[in-house]
Amino acid sequence: MDAKEFTERFYPFHLKLYRVAHALLDSPDDAEDILQDVYCRLWDRRDELSDLRRPEAFCVMLVRNLCIDFLRSPGRRTDDHADGMRQITTDTTPESEFVSAESMQRMEMLIYRLPEKQRIVMQMRTYGECTSEEIEAATGESAANVRVLLSRARKTLREWLNA
Repeated sequence: MDAKEFTERFYPFHLKLYRVAHALLDSPDDAEDILQDVYCRLWDRRDELSDLRRPEAFCVMLVRNLCIDFLRSPGRRTDDHADGMRQITTDTTPESEFVSAESMQRMEMLIYRLPEKQRIVMQMRTYGECTSEEIEAATGESAANVRVLLSRARKTLREWLNA
């Protein structure tokens, strides 16, 4: 497989792979690093991957595995999640933007407190905008279990918000 074929085969998944990595790591820089590693690994094995039936699922699984390895690594950066607040751009007043930003920050902190599987599934669905099938492929969970994890995560978040 040459560079052109490689690009045509794997680049269409770039945005989705980035969203998955960002959802799992909650860091744009770390997500970019993971994607660079993914593309290096894919390139190194490009001749073996020409027969791949589901390249998108394979790439999502590779991203997931590398993210998990990264999260488990002993020397990884531990950024404060409160500093990673997402930017909100609207045509509202500064006061309402502050309230919205505060609400978003609180929600992110609550999501971070969820059990690991629920947090990963919730982040992939919410921030990564992944479909249930993509979450299944990335996590290795069944469709029913993904739905249960999402339901439990949402229920827990509602309880925490109403407390």
